[in-house]
Amino acid sequence: MESHSRGRRTREPGGIAVTFRALRYRNYRLFFAGQLISVIGTWMQQVALTWLVYRLTGSPFLLGIVGFAGQMPLFLVSPFAGVLADRHNRHRMVIATQTLAMVQAAVLTFLTLTGTITVWQIIVLSAFIGIVNAFDIPTRQSFLLDMIETKEDLSNAIALNSSMFNSARLIGPAIAGVVIAALGEGLCFLLNTVSYIAVIAALLAMRINRKHPPQKPPQRVMEGFTEGFRYAFGFKPIRNILALLAVVSMMGMPYAVLMPVFAKDILHGGPETFGFLMGAVGIGALAGALTLATRKSVVGLTRWIPAAAAIFGLGVVAFSLSRLVWLSAFLLFVVGVGMMTQMASSNTILQTVADDDKRGRVMSFYTMSFMGMTPFGSLFAGSLAAAIGAPLTLLMSGMVCVIGAFVFARQLPAMGNEIRTTYIRLGIIPAPSSGLQAATDLTVPPE
Repeated sequence: MESHSRGRRTREPGGIAVTFRALRYRNYRLFFAGQLISVIGTWMQQVALTWLVYRLTGSPFLLGIVGFAGQMPLFLVSPFAGVLADRHNRHRMVIATQTLAMVQAAVLTFLTLTGTITVWQIIVLSAFIGIVNAFDIPTRQSFLLDMIETKEDLSNAIALNSSMFNSARLIGPAIAGVVIAALGEGLCFLLNTVSYIAVIAALLAMRINRKHPPQKPPQRVMEGFTEGFRYAFGFKPIRNILALLAVVSMMGMPYAVLMPVFAKDILHGGPETFGFLMGAVGIGALAGALTLATRKSVVGLTRWIPAAAAIFGLGVVAFSLSRLVWLSAFLLFVVGVGMMTQMASSNTILQTVADDDKRGRVMSFYTMSFMGMTPFGSLFAGSLAAAIGAPLTLLMSGMVCVIGAFVFARQLPAMGNEIRTTYIRLGIIPAPSSGLQAATDLTVPPE
């Protein structure tokens, strides 16, 4: 592999060494291992919680309400959390958020195992973990560079992080389906509580030497938010990436909220079918993430974004029409590939082009677009599914995602020029020395 750093060419090893190169950093290895265990537990809890709500209520609308409660704080709180992530020690902030998440899982475990759990308690606990995640996600995303130390390996760290997340997506739902069928939802919540010990221990074992940006006069939180907003939405590539993420997240991602309806009522299965379908999404997402990890450069990555969004949307449309379990699982594999490729590609581009002292705020807007819009979609999808049915709801949602991908693709030429200029300024690629180099577009094939 040849990479560019400050205009110099360096030779790097290929194959597996390239795919897993971010793991050579001790801090990132600790994070990767601890997070893998924890996220498996998180996926088990998510699957069990969704199944518990539908078992208790039989209501697609209440599934939407629980999803709304858990993700609405990501829209309201995460932009301000990004200001704090740029100001304070991200390492300590992530330790605090992971500890609070463990507390939430412990309370959910107690209420479920004692048979006192109610829907309103689930809604309150979902809102609580939503607030915690609003601080955790942008902080943890911007914390990646503090762990790997070198910006050239950031894209690989993000891809490996996505691979880990989706390995857990594959393992967690499959285990949850078996555990729910045999012993009930409470054991899934208990296992998630215990899993947080791994990631907290890994965080405590890290030795972080954070590279602080130049000191600026103290700002109020609102001033910091305004500065970050103007920076992010004044730069066309960041603005367009965030806009497409928001469209896909609001209209497409609520397919997961309606998954119990498909597993039970459309495909006539049980919790094992539910776990199987969610696992298929995980396999697809893992495949997409590993594909990104093998890339040697961020050059050309932007054009993957609309292609992935279109694949995701078409997969959702086709899934809405399927009435066979095996076909539905295959289509969800396609959905997983498209979802992860768009998400990880967007994440990589945003973190690569963002200034170091504003990365936390850029990632907070990423969190708001990717996850913060989902509660509106969950509420909309739950309400619409109650009125016209889950299949037609997802059919319409997938079509909107495809339209959004087409609109984004039309903006690629202009975005490519701005991204190229930024990469040259940051030293990610060398300044062009000839017309031939200048003709090499970062985001679209040369004319």
